[in-house]
Amino acid sequence: MRNHRVLRAPGGLSLRLDVRAVTVVVLLLLAALAASVVLIGTGDFPIPAGDVVRTLLGDGNPGQEFIVNELRLPRVLVGLLVGASLGLGGALFQAVTRNPLGSPDVLGLGQGATAGALVMIVLFSGSAAQVTVGALVGGLATGLAIYLLAWKRGVHGYRLVLVGIGVSAIVTAVNGYLLTVSDIVDAARALVWMTGSLNGRDWEQVWPLLGVCAVLVPLVLAGGRGLRMMEMGDDVANALGVRVERVRALLMVAAVLLVATATAAAGPVGFVSLTAPQLARRLTRSPGPNLPASLCMGAALLVTADWASQRAFGADQLPVGVVTGVLGGAYLLWLLVAERRAGRI
Repeated sequence: MRNHRVLRAPGGLSLRLDVRAVTVVVLLLLAALAASVVLIGTGDFPIPAGDVVRTLLGDGNPGQEFIVNELRLPRVLVGLLVGASLGLGGALFQAVTRNPLGSPDVLGLGQGATAGALVMIVLFSGSAAQVTVGALVGGLATGLAIYLLAWKRGVHGYRLVLVGIGVSAIVTAVNGYLLTVSDIVDAARALVWMTGSLNGRDWEQVWPLLGVCAVLVPLVLAGGRGLRMMEMGDDVANALGVRVERVRALLMVAAVLLVATATAAAGPVGFVSLTAPQLARRLTRSPGPNLPASLCMGAALLVTADWASQRAFGADQLPVGVVTGVLGGAYLLWLLVAERRAGRI
């Protein structure tokens, strides 16, 4: 039996807490914050962790305040917000499809956002802001197309995954075509963006991400109860009073917005949305969607991967998307083997 605690409030209200899940969320949050402090202190001008904390609290010298608050803090905040958005978006998609492979990476949302960015880069030589808008529009359009194509008296998880894989293949081919017709300068610029990177991120990327997360994260967490009931099947959820199609549509829109906004800010950082929910589930050992744990796991994964991309390869600094792609690809292979041995694929 799992260790649960029930908190009771005046008026007859009560809240049931899974102690292990809460503990995992707290530990992941602390890990993400600790990794952020280490990452802020990392660079050509290293700063000890204690000095980083003092500077963040307003007690640093002018040089440290400039380096921490203006140069490094925005990059770390973008990493935290992007990782949290991808982790939460991946958990939503996997819960809705009831499939561990039903993540935005597999369904093609990242490729759709990439297509939107490539259109702005290749066809219009757009600015950084225009590329961001293009990526956001591309991700939303791809998500809408997948949902409409998968609709048949409702959206079935298995059908959604198959349609997403097909759309992903089509959009990937379109992206390849756009690269072949672009000139060498635009192609090089596009390839850098397609890798997924936090280099050069500043406060202009922080505020839109923060605004989207401030609106969508509470909305998604509030819908977690309905999502847990939907995992028992649509008929059972309907019998328990959940408006299945309405909840599913709202949560999918929220997931697409989270993933598209994250991709627009940092490029298509691969496999965070696939691995974060699965790792969170294994830590909490909870059968539910594990939305808070997935959010914190995504944030911790991305800032840790960003530190590794800067320090683990000597003088060579890699885009964070390369590190997450290598680790996520290895995890995907392991997941496929595990699913096959379990007889689920």
